[in-house]
Amino acid sequence: MHSPIRVITVEREYGSRGGEFAHDLAARLGWKLLDSELVIAAARTAGVTPELAAKFDERLDPWYYRYGKVFWQDSGYPIPSLGEDVIFDSERMLSLIRQEIVDAAQEGNCVLVGRGAACALACQPGCFHVFVYATAKAKRAWFAGAFPSQAQQADQLLAAFDKRRAAVIRKFYQQDWCARGLYHMLLNSAMGIEAMIAATAGAAGLKIAGQETAGSEIATAGGAC
Repeated sequence: MHSPIRVITVEREYGSRGGEFAHDLAARLGWKLLDSELVIAAARTAGVTPELAAKFDERLDPWYYRYGKVFWQDSGYPIPSLGEDVIFDSERMLSLIRQEIVDAAQEGNCVLVGRGAACALACQPGCFHVFVYATAKAKRAWFAGAFPSQAQQADQLLAAFDKRRAAVIRKFYQQDWCARGLYHMLLNSAMGIEAMIAATAGAAGLKIAGQETAGSEIATAGGAC
């Protein structure tokens, strides 16, 4: 049996305004938004500051750190005082955020932004997964407005940011970050935030402020498998 949609995940290209869409979508649905809130919750669980946790957000540890960690774990000289529950690094951060995502999905009525949420909740009933993208021109214009002093490097920096996100998902979930099979819907942000909200609500069978969804058109989903 299919389940009514109670969770929406929003993955996004950097500069596509996907985060803005997710914020507005949550507000219109009256649902909880979990974006930077996931980072703050992970920091609280780990007992570190949100500022420190933010440094590990959607990033992998440097290669030399990962190499050293493997060497330490495989060595015959374990250090009891540095257990997995004590060390805070990107791997620990991702594990904590994944648990926050799973817990939030169990409560339902939430919009989860990025951080592998579509992978963590793949094939889970009641979840609807969206990927937001934009043209290179649109992303370049957004970047120039947000970071005018770095406008000349827009293409390189936009690509680098998405590359980091893709690397995290590949490492932690063994998935291609932008693989179409992970998502129920792909949205080009050129259509505008309002149209994106209407399209998502319609496809997921949800009502938003000022709109009604016909009963015969209500959609349910068990996950994008």
